[in-house]
Amino acid sequence: MFTIINKILILFFLILSFFSNVFPNEKLINELKKGEKIIFIRHAIAPGSGDPKNFNLKNCDTQRNLDFSGIEQSKKIGLFFSKNNIPIDLVLSSEWCRCKDTAKFAFKKFQTFDALNSFFSIKFQKNKEKQMVDLFEYLNKWRSNKNLILVTHYVVILETLNIPVSSGEIVVVDKNLNLVGSISDY
Repeated sequence: MFTIINKILILFFLILSFFSNVFPNEKLINELKKGEKIIFIRHAIAPGSGDPKNFNLKNCDTQRNLDFSGIEQSKKIGLFFSKNNIPIDLVLSSEWCRCKDTAKFAFKKFQTFDALNSFFSIKFQKNKEKQMVDLFEYLNKWRSNKNLILVTHYVVILETLNIPVSSGEIVVVDKNLNLVGSISDY
């Protein structure tokens, strides 16, 4: 039998649970509005894992690409940034089609940067060390009062930040690569 105190406690915990899920995003949004953040975004949903054996960087038909859900997820990412008036300095993307498409559907304008390319497959693992050096060099030189967006791959984010991410997840760090927060529900 529930007493009035039990009912109040249940209501309290439900409210607390609701607000604990809402406020972290609000705090992160406020941090993003201040600018000077580096934002890593793993490409949106592209079914499968890795790339086909016939992978050709210049031919999207040979790559693992966004499906309809991935395109919609990319648009939601862009809407999150525009709806919240988050200032963007530059959007850089891996040269892989799934990253370029994520950047295109989310932000329209972007540039490719080979340091953001995947090195998941054996074919590209030889590039890892140079890519990481190039990426850290770029990040150390980057200066802006707006935010830098990097659309890339799981392996690049894991290697750079030691954080595993899901498709379309947004990870926000400061200029020293300290974690500010992440968003996967926008």
